[in-house]
Amino acid sequence: MSNITKLIISIVICQLAGVIGSFFTMEAIPTWYQTLAKPSFNPPSWLFGPVWIFLYLLMGIALFLIWKEDIKNKEVKSAFTLFMIQLVFNASWSIVFFGMRSTAGGLIVIIILWILILITMLKFFKISRTAGMLMVPYLLWVTFASILNYSIFSLNQ
Repeated sequence: MSNITKLIISIVICQLAGVIGSFFTMEAIPTWYQTLAKPSFNPPSWLFGPVWIFLYLLMGIALFLIWKEDIKNKEVKSAFTLFMIQLVFNASWSIVFFGMRSTAGGLIVIIILWILILITMLKFFKISRTAGMLMVPYLLWVTFASILNYSIFSLNQ
């Protein structure tokens, strides 16, 4: 498989996580989410879409940089697999938080996601410094999202 094909597939896979999440998010934002008490630092809803599209692009490029290495290599295969697992948790957060309307469940998922991102990023750094760096904005955003999720959970008990 050519590198350009791997790059395209990597980006599409990551963007699909966002598409899956959006099915659960779009309906809940103007209804259930609007009724929740939110902290003063809650960004406007329109900001999340562009940020996630950009983050999924960076994640896709990072995944490509790992995938283009020898996938038969134990470290590369482990990093690739871990990335896919964290991506499942990424999409799961929207399903739990918005789809199931569970701020507590979302908090549990996002904490697990944060840990998986950190481990993935560290594994990526060992294989490609650039791939690891491309994961930093994602980790920072999920850190912010975790604080936001916790705040929403706390305010709505």
